[in-house]
Amino acid sequence: MRCIVVGGGLSGLASAVWMAEAGYEVTLLERRGALGGRTIAIPQKEVNDVPDNGQHVFASGYENLFRYLDSVGTRHHVEFPGHMTARMPGGKTRRTAFWGLDGLRAMVGDLPGVKGLDKLRTARAQARIFGEALKQPADLDQITAAQWFDRVGLPLSARRAMWDGIVIGLTGDKPDISSAKVPADLLVTGMRKGVKMRTPVSIGYPTVDLDTLFVRSAEAFFRLNNVSVRTRSPVKSIDIVEGVVKGVTLRDGEELEADAVICAVPVWQVKDLLEQMPEHEKIERAVKALTPVPIVSVNLYLDRDIGMEDWGEILYDGEGVLEQVWDRQRMHGREPAGHWFFSTTVSASYELIKKSNDEIIAIQMEMLRRYYPKARDAQVIHSHIVRMPHSTFAQRPGTSGVRPEQKTSVTGLALAGDWTNTEWTTTMEGACQSAARAVEALLESEG
Repeated sequence: MRCIVVGGGLSGLASAVWMAEAGYEVTLLERRGALGGRTIAIPQKEVNDVPDNGQHVFASGYENLFRYLDSVGTRHHVEFPGHMTARMPGGKTRRTAFWGLDGLRAMVGDLPGVKGLDKLRTARAQARIFGEALKQPADLDQITAAQWFDRVGLPLSARRAMWDGIVIGLTGDKPDISSAKVPADLLVTGMRKGVKMRTPVSIGYPTVDLDTLFVRSAEAFFRLNNVSVRTRSPVKSIDIVEGVVKGVTLRDGEELEADAVICAVPVWQVKDLLEQMPEHEKIERAVKALTPVPIVSVNLYLDRDIGMEDWGEILYDGEGVLEQVWDRQRMHGREPAGHWFFSTTVSASYELIKKSNDEIIAIQMEMLRRYYPKARDAQVIHSHIVRMPHSTFAQRPGTSGVRPEQKTSVTGLALAGDWTNTEWTTTMEGACQSAARAVEALLESEG
Protein backbone atom coordinates (compact mmCIF):
# COMPACT_ATOMS: atom_id res chain seq x y z
CA MET A 1 0.00 0.00 0.00
CA ARG A 2 1.33 3.38 -1.02
CA CYS A 3 0.90 6.48 1.14
CA ILE A 4 1.80 10.07 0.31
CA VAL A 5 2.27 12.54 3.14
CA VAL A 6 2.02 16.16 2.02
CA GLY A 7 4.00 18.47 4.31
CA GLY A 8 7.26 17.93 6.18
CA GLY A 9 6.50 19.75 9.42
CA LEU A 10 6.11 17.94 12.72
CA SER A 11 2.66 16.53 11.91
CA GLY A 12 3.92 15.33 8.53
CA LEU A 13 7.03 13.77 10.03
CA ALA A 14 4.98 11.91 12.62
CA SER A 15 2.46 10.78 9.99
CA ALA A 16 5.21 9.44 7.73
CA VAL A 17 6.94 7.63 10.62
CA TRP A 18 3.78 5.95 11.84
CA MET A 19 2.49 5.00 8.38
CA ALA A 20 5.89 3.41 7.69
CA GLU A 21 5.67 1.55 11.00
CA ALA A 22 2.26 0.27 9.85
CA GLY A 23 3.86 -1.21 6.74
CA TYR A 24 3.01 1.37 4.10
CA GLU A 25 5.33 2.42 1.30
CA VAL A 26 5.60 6.11 2.20
CA THR A 27 6.56 9.16 0.15
CA LEU A 28 6.94 12.45 2.03
CA LEU A 29 6.58 15.64 -0.02
CA GLU A 30 7.81 19.00 1.27
CA ARG A 31 7.57 22.26 -0.70
CA ARG A 32 10.64 23.80 0.95
CA GLY A 33 14.24 22.68 0.79
CA ALA A 34 14.34 21.06 4.23
CA LEU A 35 12.09 19.24 6.68
CA GLY A 36 10.96 20.42 10.10
CA GLY A 37 8.42 23.18 9.49
CA ARG A 38 8.19 25.29 12.63
CA THR A 39 10.47 23.00 14.67
CA ILE A 40 13.94 23.63 13.26
CA ALA A 41 17.39 24.85 14.22
CA ILE A 42 19.17 27.67 12.41
CA PRO A 43 23.00 27.44 12.43
CA GLN A 44 24.95 30.60 13.25
CA LYS A 45 28.44 30.45 11.78
CA GLU A 46 29.48 33.67 13.53
CA VAL A 47 29.40 31.93 16.91
CA ASN A 48 29.71 28.33 15.74
CA ASP A 49 26.37 27.43 17.28
CA VAL A 50 23.03 25.91 16.31
CA PRO A 51 20.19 27.80 18.01
CA ASP A 52 16.55 26.97 17.40
CA ASN A 53 13.98 29.10 15.61
CA GLY A 54 12.43 29.65 19.04
CA GLN A 55 12.46 27.94 22.40
CA HIS A 56 10.07 24.98 22.43
CA VAL A 57 8.88 23.62 25.77
CA PHE A 58 7.03 20.43 26.66
CA ALA A 59 4.23 19.52 29.03
CA SER A 60 4.59 16.21 30.84
CA GLY A 61 0.99 15.46 29.83
CA TYR A 62 2.01 15.14 26.19
CA GLU A 63 1.52 11.58 24.91
CA ASN A 64 1.64 11.60 21.13
CA LEU A 65 4.74 13.80 20.97
CA PHE A 66 6.60 11.36 23.19
CA ARG A 67 5.34 8.49 21.04
CA TYR A 68 7.00 10.22 18.09
CA LEU A 69 10.24 10.73 20.01
CA ASP A 70 10.15 7.04 20.99
CA SER A 71 9.74 6.10 17.32
CA VAL A 72 12.75 8.17 16.21
CA GLY A 73 14.81 7.41 19.32
CA THR A 74 15.26 10.83 20.94
CA ARG A 75 12.95 10.84 23.95
CA HIS A 76 15.94 10.76 26.30
CA HIS A 77 16.76 14.30 25.18
CA VAL A 78 13.84 15.82 27.13
CA GLU A 79 14.05 16.80 30.81
CA PHE A 80 11.44 17.94 33.32
CA PRO A 81 12.94 19.90 36.21
CA GLY A 82 9.48 20.52 37.66
CA HIS A 83 9.78 24.27 38.14
CA MET A 84 10.33 27.66 36.55
CA THR A 85 10.98 31.07 38.06
CA ALA A 86 9.11 34.35 37.95
CA ARG A 87 11.30 37.46 37.98
CA MET A 88 10.29 40.98 38.96
CA PRO A 89 11.90 44.28 37.87
CA GLY A 90 15.01 44.84 39.98
CA GLY A 91 15.84 41.14 40.15
CA LYS A 92 13.58 39.69 42.85
CA THR A 93 12.56 36.11 41.98
CA ARG A 94 10.14 33.45 43.04
CA ARG A 95 10.13 29.82 41.97
CA THR A 96 6.85 28.53 40.52
CA ALA A 97 5.56 24.98 40.26
CA PHE A 98 2.30 23.10 39.85
CA TRP A 99 2.53 21.18 43.11
CA GLY A 100 4.01 21.30 46.59
CA LEU A 101 4.28 24.52 48.56
CA ASP A 102 4.75 26.67 45.45
CA GLY A 103 1.63 25.23 43.86
CA LEU A 104 -0.37 25.68 47.07
CA ARG A 105 0.70 29.32 47.34
CA ALA A 106 -0.53 29.95 43.80
CA MET A 107 -3.85 28.24 44.51
CA VAL A 108 -4.60 30.51 47.47
CA GLY A 109 -3.80 33.64 45.44
CA ASP A 110 -0.25 34.25 46.65
CA LEU A 111 1.25 35.25 43.30
CA PRO A 112 4.18 37.57 42.55
CA GLY A 113 3.03 41.17 42.74
CA VAL A 114 -0.40 40.27 44.22
CA LYS A 115 -0.88 41.95 47.59
CA GLY A 116 -3.44 42.52 50.32
CA LEU A 117 -7.08 41.73 49.55
CA ASP A 118 -6.18 40.94 45.97
CA LYS A 119 -4.84 37.60 47.20
CA LEU A 120 -8.29 36.65 48.50
CA ARG A 121 -9.95 37.92 45.32
CA THR A 122 -7.45 35.93 43.26
CA ALA A 123 -8.11 32.70 45.15
CA ARG A 124 -11.85 33.14 44.76
CA ALA A 125 -11.58 34.00 41.05
CA GLN A 126 -9.25 31.08 40.35
CA ALA A 127 -11.75 28.69 41.95
CA ARG A 128 -14.42 30.07 39.61
CA ILE A 129 -12.10 29.74 36.60
CA PHE A 130 -11.44 26.06 37.25
CA GLY A 131 -15.09 25.44 38.10
CA GLU A 132 -16.32 27.07 34.89
CA ALA A 133 -13.67 25.26 32.87
CA LEU A 134 -15.05 21.94 34.12
CA LYS A 135 -18.69 22.97 33.77
CA GLN A 136 -18.60 25.55 31.04
CA PRO A 137 -21.18 28.34 30.72
CA ALA A 138 -22.99 28.32 27.39
CA ASP A 139 -21.51 31.65 26.33
CA LEU A 140 -17.85 30.85 26.97
CA ASP A 141 -17.07 30.83 23.24
CA GLN A 142 -18.81 34.18 22.81
CA ILE A 143 -16.45 36.14 25.07
CA THR A 144 -12.70 36.66 25.22
CA ALA A 145 -10.45 35.30 27.95
CA ALA A 146 -10.04 38.88 29.24
CA GLN A 147 -13.82 39.27 29.53
CA TRP A 148 -13.99 35.93 31.34
CA PHE A 149 -11.38 37.06 33.84
CA ASP A 150 -13.29 40.29 34.45
CA ARG A 151 -16.52 38.36 34.95
CA VAL A 152 -15.07 36.06 37.61
CA GLY A 153 -13.43 38.99 39.40
CA LEU A 154 -9.77 38.19 38.72
CA PRO A 155 -7.64 41.19 39.84
CA LEU A 156 -5.43 42.89 37.29
CA SER A 157 -2.41 42.15 39.45
CA ALA A 158 -3.11 38.41 39.18
CA ARG A 159 -3.50 38.69 35.44
CA ARG A 160 -0.18 40.49 35.14
CA ALA A 161 1.49 38.01 37.48
CA MET A 162 0.31 34.77 35.89
CA TRP A 163 -3.02 34.46 34.14
CA ASP A 164 -2.39 36.56 31.05
CA GLY A 165 0.82 34.59 30.62
CA ILE A 166 -1.07 31.32 30.99
CA VAL A 167 -3.48 32.31 28.23
CA ILE A 168 -0.65 33.39 25.94
CA GLY A 169 1.27 30.20 26.73
CA LEU A 170 -1.74 27.93 26.17
CA THR A 171 -3.29 29.64 23.16
CA GLY A 172 -0.41 31.60 21.64
CA ASP A 173 -2.58 34.72 21.60
CA LYS A 174 -3.54 37.65 23.80
CA PRO A 175 -6.36 37.36 26.38
CA ASP A 176 -8.33 40.15 24.72
CA ILE A 177 -8.31 38.26 21.39
CA SER A 178 -8.57 34.56 22.27
CA SER A 179 -11.93 32.94 22.94
CA ALA A 180 -12.38 32.10 26.63
CA LYS A 181 -13.31 28.55 25.65
CA VAL A 182 -9.82 27.82 24.34
CA PRO A 183 -7.90 28.21 27.64
CA ALA A 184 -10.85 26.63 29.49
CA ASP A 185 -10.66 23.51 27.32
CA LEU A 186 -6.90 23.35 27.72
CA LEU A 187 -7.14 23.65 31.50
CA VAL A 188 -9.49 20.66 31.47
CA THR A 189 -7.07 18.74 29.26
CA GLY A 190 -4.25 19.49 31.70
CA MET A 191 -6.34 18.41 34.69
CA ARG A 192 -7.38 15.21 32.96
CA LYS A 193 -3.80 14.38 32.01
CA GLY A 194 -2.70 15.06 35.58
CA VAL A 195 -5.31 12.66 36.94
CA LYS A 196 -4.36 10.02 34.37
CA MET A 197 -0.67 10.33 35.21
CA ARG A 198 -1.38 10.73 38.95
CA THR A 199 0.90 13.74 39.04
CA PRO A 200 0.47 17.42 38.17
CA VAL A 201 1.51 18.46 34.69
CA SER A 202 4.97 20.03 34.64
CA ILE A 203 7.01 21.88 32.01
CA GLY A 204 10.19 20.55 30.43
CA TYR A 205 12.63 21.27 27.64
CA PRO A 206 14.87 19.58 25.06
CA THR A 207 18.55 19.25 25.89
CA VAL A 208 19.56 19.31 22.21
CA ASP A 209 18.72 21.50 19.24
CA LEU A 210 15.43 20.87 17.41
CA ASP A 211 17.09 19.45 14.29
CA THR A 212 18.69 16.74 16.41
CA LEU A 213 15.50 16.11 18.34
CA PHE A 214 12.97 16.05 15.50
CA VAL A 215 14.48 16.21 12.03
CA ARG A 216 17.77 14.34 11.75
CA SER A 217 16.36 11.53 13.86
CA ALA A 218 13.38 11.26 11.49
CA GLU A 219 15.66 11.30 8.45
CA ALA A 220 17.64 8.40 9.95
CA PHE A 221 14.35 6.53 10.51
CA PHE A 222 13.33 7.20 6.90
CA ARG A 223 16.59 5.78 5.55
CA LEU A 224 16.19 2.61 7.60
CA ASN A 225 12.55 2.16 6.61
CA ASN A 226 12.76 3.09 2.92
CA VAL A 227 10.65 6.23 3.22
CA SER A 228 11.11 8.39 0.12
CA VAL A 229 11.61 12.08 0.94
CA ARG A 230 11.20 14.68 -1.77
CA THR A 231 11.93 18.31 -0.87
CA ARG A 232 11.18 21.28 -3.14
CA SER A 233 8.13 19.37 -4.32
CA PRO A 234 5.12 21.66 -3.90
CA VAL A 235 1.76 19.96 -4.40
CA LYS A 236 -0.87 21.58 -6.60
CA SER A 237 -3.81 19.34 -5.71
CA ILE A 238 -4.85 16.18 -3.93
CA ASP A 239 -6.66 14.13 -6.56
CA ILE A 240 -10.03 12.57 -5.78
CA VAL A 241 -12.20 10.46 -8.09
CA GLU A 242 -15.73 9.45 -7.05
CA GLY A 243 -15.00 9.88 -3.37
CA VAL A 244 -11.70 7.98 -3.38
CA VAL A 245 -8.24 9.53 -3.19
CA LYS A 246 -6.04 8.67 -6.17
CA GLY A 247 -2.85 10.58 -5.38
CA VAL A 248 -1.51 14.09 -5.87
CA THR A 249 -0.47 16.40 -8.68
CA LEU A 250 2.65 18.49 -8.22
CA ARG A 251 2.86 22.08 -9.43
CA ASP A 252 5.18 21.01 -12.24
CA GLY A 253 2.44 18.71 -13.53
CA GLU A 254 3.85 15.40 -12.26
CA GLU A 255 1.17 13.01 -11.02
CA LEU A 256 1.87 10.59 -8.16
CA GLU A 257 -0.54 7.75 -7.45
CA ALA A 258 -1.29 6.54 -3.93
CA ASP A 259 -3.73 4.40 -1.97
CA ALA A 260 -3.70 6.87 0.92
CA VAL A 261 -2.84 10.54 1.37
CA ILE A 262 -2.31 12.53 4.55
CA CYS A 263 -2.50 16.28 4.05
CA ALA A 264 -0.28 17.73 6.79
CA VAL A 265 0.27 21.33 5.76
CA PRO A 266 -0.40 24.50 7.78
CA VAL A 267 -3.90 25.93 7.67
CA TRP A 268 -2.81 28.88 5.51
CA GLN A 269 -1.57 26.59 2.73
CA VAL A 270 -4.28 23.97 2.68
CA LYS A 271 -7.23 25.56 0.88
CA ASP A 272 -6.24 25.01 -2.77
CA LEU A 273 -5.02 21.47 -2.11
CA LEU A 274 -8.45 20.26 -1.01
CA GLU A 275 -10.76 21.89 -3.52
CA GLN A 276 -11.83 18.46 -4.81
CA MET A 277 -12.93 17.35 -1.34
CA PRO A 278 -16.74 17.41 -0.83
CA GLU A 279 -16.41 19.29 2.48
CA HIS A 280 -13.99 21.87 1.11
CA GLU A 281 -16.33 24.67 2.26
CA LYS A 282 -15.65 23.67 5.86
CA ILE A 283 -11.93 23.87 5.17
CA GLU A 284 -12.42 27.36 3.74
CA ARG A 285 -14.27 28.42 6.91
CA ALA A 286 -11.37 27.16 9.03
CA VAL A 287 -8.83 29.02 6.87
CA LYS A 288 -10.85 32.22 7.23
CA ALA A 289 -11.46 31.85 10.97
CA LEU A 290 -8.01 30.71 12.15
CA THR A 291 -6.11 33.94 11.59
CA PRO A 292 -2.30 33.97 12.01
CA VAL A 293 -0.56 35.03 15.21
CA PRO A 294 3.10 36.17 15.12
CA ILE A 295 5.89 35.16 17.46
CA VAL A 296 9.30 36.80 17.74
CA SER A 297 12.21 34.85 19.19
CA VAL A 298 15.66 36.32 19.80
CA ASN A 299 18.91 34.42 20.25
CA LEU A 300 21.25 36.61 22.27
CA TYR A 301 24.95 35.86 22.65
CA LEU A 302 26.26 38.10 25.45
CA ASP A 303 29.72 38.74 26.83
CA ARG A 304 28.73 37.62 30.33
CA ASP A 305 26.32 35.67 32.46
CA ILE A 306 23.23 37.67 33.47
CA GLY A 307 22.58 35.69 36.66
CA MET A 308 19.53 33.58 35.88
CA GLU A 309 18.49 31.34 38.76
CA ASP A 310 16.54 28.82 36.70
CA TRP A 311 16.52 27.24 33.26
CA GLY A 312 13.57 29.38 32.27
CA GLU A 313 12.26 32.60 33.79
CA ILE A 314 9.02 34.48 33.19
CA LEU A 315 9.32 38.26 33.37
CA TYR A 316 6.53 39.91 35.33
CA ASP A 317 4.64 42.40 33.16
CA GLY A 318 6.75 41.66 30.09
CA GLU A 319 3.86 40.96 27.74
CA GLY A 320 4.57 42.02 24.17
CA VAL A 321 8.16 43.05 24.89
CA LEU A 322 10.02 40.19 26.54
CA GLU A 323 8.01 37.47 28.22
CA GLN A 324 10.40 34.57 28.82
CA VAL A 325 14.16 34.16 29.03
CA TRP A 326 15.84 30.78 28.62
CA ASP A 327 19.31 29.87 29.89
CA ARG A 328 20.67 27.62 27.15
CA GLN A 329 23.88 26.88 29.07
CA ARG A 330 21.83 25.20 31.79
CA MET A 331 19.35 23.55 29.43
CA HIS A 332 21.94 22.02 27.11
CA GLY A 333 24.61 21.35 29.72
CA ARG A 334 27.09 23.51 27.84
CA GLU A 335 30.09 25.51 28.92
CA PRO A 336 30.30 29.13 27.70
CA ALA A 337 32.63 29.38 24.70
CA GLY A 338 33.45 33.07 24.74
CA HIS A 339 29.79 34.00 25.09
CA TRP A 340 26.68 33.23 27.10
CA PHE A 341 23.64 32.20 25.07
CA PHE A 342 20.17 33.29 26.13
CA SER A 343 17.01 32.79 24.12
CA THR A 344 13.94 35.00 24.51
CA THR A 345 10.34 34.54 23.41
CA VAL A 346 7.53 37.00 22.73
CA SER A 347 4.21 35.41 21.78
CA ALA A 348 1.42 37.33 20.05
CA SER A 349 4.05 39.89 19.08
CA TYR A 350 1.82 42.01 16.85
CA GLU A 351 3.78 45.21 17.48
CA LEU A 352 7.29 43.89 18.11
CA ILE A 353 7.43 42.01 14.80
CA LYS A 354 7.11 45.32 12.92
CA LYS A 355 10.30 46.77 14.44
CA SER A 356 13.78 46.58 12.99
CA ASN A 357 16.39 44.15 14.28
CA ASP A 358 18.29 46.95 16.02
CA GLU A 359 15.11 48.18 17.70
CA ILE A 360 14.21 44.70 18.93
CA ILE A 361 17.68 44.12 20.37
CA ALA A 362 17.69 47.53 22.07
CA ILE A 363 14.24 46.95 23.59
CA GLN A 364 15.08 43.51 24.89
CA MET A 365 18.47 44.48 26.28
CA GLU A 366 16.81 47.35 28.13
CA MET A 367 14.38 44.85 29.64
CA LEU A 368 17.15 42.45 30.63
CA ARG A 369 19.00 45.25 32.39
CA ARG A 370 15.83 46.15 34.33
CA TYR A 371 15.25 42.59 35.52
CA TYR A 372 18.81 41.24 35.82
CA PRO A 373 21.26 43.42 37.76
CA LYS A 374 24.21 41.50 36.29
CA ALA A 375 23.09 42.40 32.78
CA ARG A 376 23.48 46.17 33.25
CA ASP A 377 26.87 46.29 31.55
CA ALA A 378 26.35 43.28 29.28
CA GLN A 379 27.22 43.66 25.60
CA VAL A 380 25.80 41.77 22.64
CA ILE A 381 28.41 39.70 20.82
CA HIS A 382 25.95 38.26 18.30
CA SER A 383 22.21 38.19 17.88
CA HIS A 384 19.78 36.32 15.71
CA ILE A 385 16.14 37.37 15.41
CA VAL A 386 13.46 34.96 14.22
CA ARG A 387 10.22 36.49 13.00
CA MET A 388 7.42 34.00 12.52
CA PRO A 389 4.35 35.91 11.29
CA HIS A 390 2.41 32.66 10.86
CA SER A 391 3.65 30.86 13.96
CA THR A 392 0.28 30.01 15.48
CA PHE A 393 -3.37 30.71 14.78
CA ALA A 394 -5.93 32.72 16.72
CA GLN A 395 -9.16 31.16 17.95
CA ARG A 396 -11.39 34.16 18.41
CA PRO A 397 -14.83 34.10 20.03
CA GLY A 398 -17.31 32.19 17.90
CA THR A 399 -14.77 29.82 16.34
CA SER A 400 -15.53 26.75 18.47
CA GLY A 401 -16.05 23.74 16.23
CA VAL A 402 -14.41 25.28 13.17
CA ARG A 403 -11.34 23.01 13.29
CA PRO A 404 -12.04 19.95 11.06
CA GLU A 405 -11.65 16.32 12.06
CA GLN A 406 -8.73 14.29 10.75
CA LYS A 407 -11.02 11.71 9.15
CA THR A 408 -12.62 12.96 5.94
CA SER A 409 -15.50 11.79 3.74
CA VAL A 410 -12.97 10.75 1.09
CA THR A 411 -11.76 7.16 1.23
CA GLY A 412 -8.01 7.11 1.78
CA LEU A 413 -7.67 10.81 2.68
CA ALA A 414 -6.92 12.18 6.16
CA LEU A 415 -5.90 15.58 7.49
CA ALA A 416 -3.16 16.35 10.01
CA GLY A 417 -1.79 19.52 11.56
CA ASP A 418 -2.22 21.42 14.81
CA TRP A 419 -5.07 23.38 13.16
CA THR A 420 -7.25 20.28 12.92
CA ASN A 421 -9.43 19.25 15.86
CA THR A 422 -7.35 18.01 18.80
CA GLU A 423 -7.37 18.29 22.58
CA TRP A 424 -4.65 20.91 22.26
CA THR A 425 -4.23 24.11 20.33
CA THR A 426 -1.11 25.25 18.45
CA THR A 427 1.35 22.96 20.19
CA MET A 428 3.75 20.22 19.21
CA GLU A 429 1.44 17.79 20.98
CA GLY A 430 -1.49 19.04 18.90
CA ALA A 431 0.52 18.40 15.73
CA CYS A 432 1.46 14.88 16.83
CA GLN A 433 -2.02 14.03 18.11
CA SER A 434 -3.47 15.08 14.77
CA ALA A 435 -0.99 12.78 13.01
CA ALA A 436 -1.89 9.89 15.29
CA ARG A 437 -5.60 10.39 14.58
CA ALA A 438 -5.00 10.72 10.83
CA VAL A 439 -3.01 7.48 10.75
CA GLU A 440 -5.64 5.74 12.87
CA ALA A 441 -8.41 6.89 10.53
CA LEU A 442 -6.60 5.50 7.48
CA LEU A 443 -5.73 2.20 9.15
CA GLU A 444 -9.33 1.75 10.30
CA SER A 445 -10.59 2.39 6.77
CA GLU A 446 -8.25 -0.35 5.55
CA GLY A 447 -9.71 -2.72 8.12
